[in-house]
Amino acid sequence: MSRELKMSVSAVCTKDEKQYAYVSFSDENRMAEGKIPECIIISNQGFTEDEVVQLEDYMRRELRTLKKMAAGIRLIDALD
Repeated sequence: MSRELKMSVSAVCTKDEKQYAYVSFSDENRMAEGKIPECIIISNQGFTEDEVVQLEDYMRRELRTLKKMAAGIRLIDALD
């Protein structure tokens, strides 16, 4: 049985003059949250260690695209 893995990216956040964004991965009963540009999983519920490594590898490979996605999110639009 294959599971559909969904991904979402947060808007860019700034703390101590450093910019970052969150990347969430989920399916019907698992969820993990990563942080870019560090490309690390910071929260995991249900993914195996090997899958976490794969998610981190994905974030590293797609970092440029993920940054563009985060930069394109305007918080004011999310309130509509």
